[in-house]
Amino acid sequence: MAQSSTVRRGGLAVSQALELPVMFDVWPTVGEALGIGRTSTYALARDNALPIPTVRVGRQLRARRSDLLHFLGITEESDGDAGESCQAAPDAAA
Repeated sequence: MAQSSTVRRGGLAVSQALELPVMFDVWPTVGEALGIGRTSTYALARDNALPIPTVRVGRQLRARRSDLLHFLGITEESDGDAGESCQAAPDAAA
């Protein structure tokens, strides 16, 4: 089966992860990507135990797209042209 942009990492499709804004709310995005619920997501964030750093902006808890993509093993590569090329990172076992 060929890998496409619809391959899922956790509960989030690669194409969805690549389309995220630069910063987004921890819930539901990070929770869905990790396959955990709302309460667990916020508890892990409170204990600084999520696998990606979070930033408090007022009352909101936010995360960076680059951190989530890195954790999921997805890379964004720009060749300097008008378009961008994005591809899933190779497995570490390869």
